[in-house]
Amino acid sequence: MSKVSVLVVDDASFIRDLVKKCLRNYFPGIRIEDAVNGKKAQSLLAREAFDLVLCDWEMPEMSGLELLTWCREQDNLKTMPFVMVTSRGDKENVVQAIQAGVSGYVSKPFTNEQLLTKVKQALNKVGKLDTLMNSAPTKMNSAFGNDSLNALTGGKAAAVAPAPAPAAAPSRGLLNSPPVKAPAASVGAAGGRGQGQLRLPNGIQQCVIKALSLKEALLVVKRTDSLPQVLDSAVLDLEQGDNAEVARLNGYLHAIVAHEQKPDSEWLQLTFRFVDQDAQKLDYISRLIARGTAQKHFVPGA
Repeated sequence: MSKVSVLVVDDASFIRDLVKKCLRNYFPGIRIEDAVNGKKAQSLLAREAFDLVLCDWEMPEMSGLELLTWCREQDNLKTMPFVMVTSRGDKENVVQAIQAGVSGYVSKPFTNEQLLTKVKQALNKVGKLDTLMNSAPTKMNSAFGNDSLNALTGGKAAAVAPAPAPAAAPSRGLLNSPPVKAPAASVGAAGGRGQGQLRLPNGIQQCVIKALSLKEALLVVKRTDSLPQVLDSAVLDLEQGDNAEVARLNGYLHAIVAHEQKPDSEWLQLTFRFVDQDAQKLDYISRLIARGTAQKHFVPGA
């Protein structure tokens, strides 16, 4: 019985590793290759046969949409399942991907179950699902460990729901979102310079940006009943300037501490580490820093 082959394409190694581990844990017999951008993926697809492509949208050299368009122009790749895995959850982006011939769409951040559901749907359409399911564990939960894989699951193994992924919701933009009212100490003494929107596997939170560097952001969020977890995969939406330019920055929670020195602190301070290697996003962050968003006393990685 031949193995099912999947190609994972993302410029962030953190995301590629987590996707590969999720698939290998649930489908032990699967064969997985990966590529750092569309150009590398194009070379692999030109010389090897794959049953499924899981691809990011925003990547250097060749975007996911450009790779998808190229695939649909090749006779041998016209019907190959191609699932877009991206932080671009706005309606116009989904429509654009559908028009280009995408097979499925997964919004970042996502849970294991959401990713696996899309993978099973895509493979089922081409008659490859049974091959994988014969080697899958009897219970989905047995495939999930307690290590860094929780960055995709948020530490949960909830049943798959028909509702859309949470990351697809924030299409109205940050300027129209309700402002987060951080305590005066965080904006005054700490010098918060802007606001953003943090999309986590368990929901969306408004945040105050205390400091920003090319590698990470220091955020303040209001504490809720559902606490974020270290290594949670997330997307930070930043909107700045009169033209309402939005950057969707992929990353994970590197550290979480109480903002106030008391156990019932109402506010949490998060260190959000970026994983994107996209030059346009790095340029955007650089421009934000130049506008005075970053704090002079903030030391990345401290």
